[in-house]
Amino acid sequence: MDMLQTLSYAPGRLTLLDQTQLPEIETNVTLTTHEAVFDAIRTMIVRGAPAIGVAAAYGMALAAYQAPETQFLPYMERAGAYLVSARPTAVNLPWAVTRMLKTASAAASLPRPARIAALEAQAAAIHREDETSNRAIGEHLLSLLWDGCGVLTHCNAGVLATTAYGTATAPFYLAAERGWKLRIYADETRPRLQGASLTAYELHRAGLDVTLICDNMAAVLMRDKKIDAVITGCDRVAANGDTANKIGTFNVSILCRHFGVPLYIAAPTSTIDLACPDGAHIPIEERSADEVRRVRHTPITAPDVKVFNPSFDVTPADHIAAIVTEKGILRPPFGPALAKIKE
Repeated sequence: MDMLQTLSYAPGRLTLLDQTQLPEIETNVTLTTHEAVFDAIRTMIVRGAPAIGVAAAYGMALAAYQAPETQFLPYMERAGAYLVSARPTAVNLPWAVTRMLKTASAAASLPRPARIAALEAQAAAIHREDETSNRAIGEHLLSLLWDGCGVLTHCNAGVLATTAYGTATAPFYLAAERGWKLRIYADETRPRLQGASLTAYELHRAGLDVTLICDNMAAVLMRDKKIDAVITGCDRVAANGDTANKIGTFNVSILCRHFGVPLYIAAPTSTIDLACPDGAHIPIEERSADEVRRVRHTPITAPDVKVFNPSFDVTPADHIAAIVTEKGILRPPFGPALAKIKE
């Protein structure tokens, strides 16, 4: 299998695969400032909660190169707040920045090269943990599937949303390593079409059996019993198990309840936010109206038609069969299980 590489880092240089150019062009951008990392997160050159968290961690390391000697910590705190403001819904972003700020505080009295090295080492640790976590999530999810089953996924929680394997797609890659033949379906995922341009692209490129469908076709497939399970990623899990993911996930969860198809949420523990009591308290990012008015810069409606464009929705906990983390499979009721796993 040929898995894409979302990002890489060398001292003072973060290289990102530009996902806004996929699937037409595979090209990288190299960034040397935290401001450039902010722009890359905001414009979705890098996207997906785990990848955003890792990119932000490296962005904080880059900020250390720019920080003035006498105002190191205040500068790092401002850089962290700026990075966190890039996208509000994914909890991995503030989680990673908070972890990097703790390292910055501990290293503040060290000479400048040692401070930078400490921050780069912490970012690299976050990067490695993401890779390890994704494979573990994949192993747990694989135990819920079988050779030949049909699986639907929504948006992109794949290699391109992480640094290896993906979360929701991890069992697809692991199944292929074992010689299993899964039948994978990918929703196109309007309005930015991440399922079409990213998920279907990366899975097809890796040689997996993937079929792209429009968002309004999932009900027909479930009715015809072609889908045995649905696996999605998530950007935040509230303390009660309500889960924020790409807009349209809630729709799919309703279909799952109607047709008796289990919905599994792939959730690294870094996405669990116990400070958020339920889905009503998850901030939902609204994006540009032109994402809906246009497809790949081509207008599809009147230029001034009103648009509602939330980037995420919340799937209620009672629609979810299991939340699968790197530490294991959580079943309802989720509140106690989530609290215990975060201890």
